Amino acid sequence: MPRGKSAPKRQTIPEPKYNSVLLSKFINMMMQSGKKTVAQRIVYSALEKVAAAKNETNVLKIFNDVMEMVKPQVEVRSKRVGGANYQVPMPVSTERQNALAFRWIINAASAKKGKGMADKLAEEITDALNNTGGAIKKKDETHRMAEANKAFAHFARR
Repeated sequence: MPRGKSAPKRQTIPEPKYNSVLLSKFINMMMQSGKKTVAQRIVYSALEKVAAAKNETNVLKIFNDVMEMVKPQVEVRSKRVGGANYQVPMPVSTERQNALAFRWIINAASAKKGKGMADKLAEEITDALNNTGGAIKKKDETHRMAEANKAFAHFARR
């Protein structure tokens, strides 16, 4: 049990270019050492490269499509029952779905070698749209784990 009061949820302000809260959160996750303008430049240029390659004018639609493709629906959580640890499949909250999708996309892009981050991110977004790539692989792996441990789902209700 947590002690004291939990911190109030802060309202994220939408980013200036496309007025999207979700994109703003993604930019904040991309940011390193408080350099938000650098993170914005990387994300915007990556999205514009993908939009140009797909002949799409709506950049926000591309980003939202990618997010829908990468978000996990279920995940396994460890639960201790009678001295044994079980991997129990549980549904994922919307907020956590976004956080996991952001993390997976950024990590998959960073893991690529030999290009600038904007190019690597654009490549990862394109891969996600084509249902391939590191982030999609991670999502499939998570879903597979949940499917394999379906027998322990009754422990989630305790």
